[in-house]
Amino acid sequence: MVNATSRRTLLAAAAAAAVSAAGASASASGRATAVPHPWLLRLVARMSLAEKVGQLFVSRVYGHSATDPEPADAEKNLAQFGVRTAAEVVRRYHLGGVVYFAWAHNTREPAQIAGLSDGLQRAALAGPNPVPLLVSTDQEHGIIARIGRPLTLLPGAMALGAAGSAEHARRAAEIAGTELAALGVAQDYAPVADVNVNPANPVIGVRSFGSAPGPVAELVAAQVRGYRAAGIAATAKHFPGHGDTETDSHYGLPRMGHSLKEWERLDAPPFEAAIAAGVDAVMTAHIVFPALDPSGDPATLSQPIVTGILRRRLGFEGVVVTDALDMAGVRQKYGNDRVPVLALKAGCDQLLNPPDLDLAHRSVIAAVRSGELTEARIEESVLRILRLKARLGLFGAPFTDPARVEAVVGAAEHRAAADTIAAAGTTLLANSAGLLPLSPARTPRLLVTGADPVSPTGTTGPPTATLARELTALGFTAGAVPTGLAPDADAVRRAVAAAREADAVLVCTYNVADGSPQRALVQALVDTGVPVVSLAVRNPYDAARLPECAASLAAYSWTDVELRAAARVVAGEVRPAGRLPVPVPGRYPVGHGLSY
Repeated sequence: MVNATSRRTLLAAAAAAAVSAAGASASASGRATAVPHPWLLRLVARMSLAEKVGQLFVSRVYGHSATDPEPADAEKNLAQFGVRTAAEVVRRYHLGGVVYFAWAHNTREPAQIAGLSDGLQRAALAGPNPVPLLVSTDQEHGIIARIGRPLTLLPGAMALGAAGSAEHARRAAEIAGTELAALGVAQDYAPVADVNVNPANPVIGVRSFGSAPGPVAELVAAQVRGYRAAGIAATAKHFPGHGDTETDSHYGLPRMGHSLKEWERLDAPPFEAAIAAGVDAVMTAHIVFPALDPSGDPATLSQPIVTGILRRRLGFEGVVVTDALDMAGVRQKYGNDRVPVLALKAGCDQLLNPPDLDLAHRSVIAAVRSGELTEARIEESVLRILRLKARLGLFGAPFTDPARVEAVVGAAEHRAAADTIAAAGTTLLANSAGLLPLSPARTPRLLVTGADPVSPTGTTGPPTATLARELTALGFTAGAVPTGLAPDADAVRRAVAAAREADAVLVCTYNVADGSPQRALVQALVDTGVPVVSLAVRNPYDAARLPECAASLAAYSWTDVELRAAARVVAGEVRPAGRLPVPVPGRYPVGHGLSY
């Protein structure tokens, strides 16, 4: 094991030069320039081809510890990487980055995550040419969050869009980034810069700030500034825009039908705003965009899109990271050996989570040796990645501080800010005869029923129980009768029976489609004559597919912070202030929102 203090000493002089260079090479707008510091050039010159190629990869690893995983995680590492520990994966492939996932058992609790980050950094710094690791994760907040409580959980993008406050968006990113940085996570795959103009989009939806490019661009830029203030790298995604697709790129290859002029008007502005705000990284999309590249290749593998548009036309000089290479969207046309090579030829720098790391690493090396890729092309990407690591201070301070973990993760001021931001986005869509706010004096007995989607983090919910608990704390007598995402006849009967004993019903809905059993549930509840309040806990489009309820709310997610806000709005503790950042077809326009 490498001693952390000795490694700090070894890197100190180089770090000072690299960090100084990173600061000196930033323009007034915050953009990083392409001028590498001589020390970085000397470092790259000392690296072997395998080391250089390793810097391009960001891989999953299994286990809560870098060196002492649970047996099941050791077996997964052995099966997928040929070694038993995460530290050995880093050393074997000279990895430039690691991405954390809850399903890979990386994210149990703060001290453990910080310890994992430190253990992986020690592994990365153990070689003859020590280079710190860039640890990343998907912590968009809202419905996509890899790390749960006790981290502060914040409203997601569409909830921030409903609040319409650039300051709220900036503050949310700063809080998120500050807590991630304390855990040794230096890059967040956020914010989402997609403009969600398609209500049928199965993969973006509430992950987008909205359907209007101007407001989306403003909030994307605000979040980039927030992450930069926290000292971590933001990643605008999914370039060139994933907002008008009807296929999930995890499972298929979506097609964007926008013309070039539509792309310029709808999809480009948030990415342009992110670049102007100094975003460190842009993530590509696994989508076909014929107006930008008629070849049929996904954008991740498209030189016209990555190099021609993102680099040359938009002037982005930072790190381009692929979306995960284990997704179906990038693997339908080419094999796992070709995808990483083609991504590099397109102009990408970081290769995220290939399904077969060993094959991908060997394939890139083989492409260099065959002449398909030049070593100079590899070094170009390596230098971009090293410049980013220098700007983030990783050469000088690669390890976490236990006192910092204790002080900032889930800090009381962060949780209070999250509650304030969530309340600002909760949107009141309908309120017949002024039913809301409810009061314990008029409607003391409440039923909370409906959908109970699985927690985004594994540490919150379930939604109906959370709402019942919050409403009880506000003076009501509230009980929960969950019915699931597809309630059967028995579930509907149980909910109806409970509703007849209540003074009002709050029913949670989740992405209601035509013919969804959730519609039958809501209709049966309305038919009881008891006042019904519907609460969309994901896409706000549910309101267009439900029977008319006495009142209707949109929360945009089902984490506890958004459910607490919804409960406070229902009880009149705060006034609803959110305005729809997307239209609800046939029902409500952008900007709709009631108050009291």
